[in-house]
Amino acid sequence: MKDVQSSHDTRNIDIQKVGIKHLDLPLIIQRKNSSNQVVSAKAKVSVSLPRSYKGTHMSRFVEVLTKWHKKHLLGIDIKGCLDEIIHKLNATSGELEFKFKYFIDKEAPVSGNTSFMGYDCMFRGIIQDNDYKFILGVQVPVTTLCPCSKEISENGAHNQRTLISVKISYDESNQIWIEDLIKDIEECGSCEVYSLLKRSDEKHVTEQAWKNPKFVEDVLRDIVLKLRANNNITSFEVECESFESIHNHSAWAYQKEEK
Repeated sequence: MKDVQSSHDTRNIDIQKVGIKHLDLPLIIQRKNSSNQVVSAKAKVSVSLPRSYKGTHMSRFVEVLTKWHKKHLLGIDIKGCLDEIIHKLNATSGELEFKFKYFIDKEAPVSGNTSFMGYDCMFRGIIQDNDYKFILGVQVPVTTLCPCSKEISENGAHNQRTLISVKISYDESNQIWIEDLIKDIEECGSCEVYSLLKRSDEKHVTEQAWKNPKFVEDVLRDIVLKLRANNNITSFEVECESFESIHNHSAWAYQKEEK
């Protein structure tokens, strides 16, 4: 049968990224405590396309991902999978990303009741110019209480839920666990967020936030200091968005650094 994708294109445009996204795959993630967690992941994979080719072969992405998923019981070896995809599609660069919900058993601060907290996480691998880069991403909600509101008010202060998005690159020979990264981020808010709180817990977190007021700038700076202090991290990106309770807009801060 005729291979239309491999036919010659005359428009002389190299395409930087072409591929597929929203491919559902099960992944087995190794937890810090040596157990495993099965997650439902959305895969996004792309390669570069030289100007001489009309199109890429979309089915080959799925073929390779399926092969590598069956081959590696603890999820997919992103670098090895990408190497094969790039080779199979005659590309010079490629990118593979998995987004998934990761669950942690979280204990309430006073009652000790445990419940599941779900965190949106991401694994991404990039190969370009024969160099490989791995990126771990997490989104972590915290509570923040406004220092200005507390200072100027006789009674009370407004607070909000703040969503912190962190992406880090690091040497994979020194594992950074999702659980540890989430914990480091949660410690930078006015107070942590929980799925299950009894009255004694609610009292505790309300008072904890009151004692620890923070602007979105404070949260970002505290996270940046922690990431800078980790010598295994080679680069990072931090975004903090506070969904204001007394405004119809969000407060926002962002920082990106190479180490």
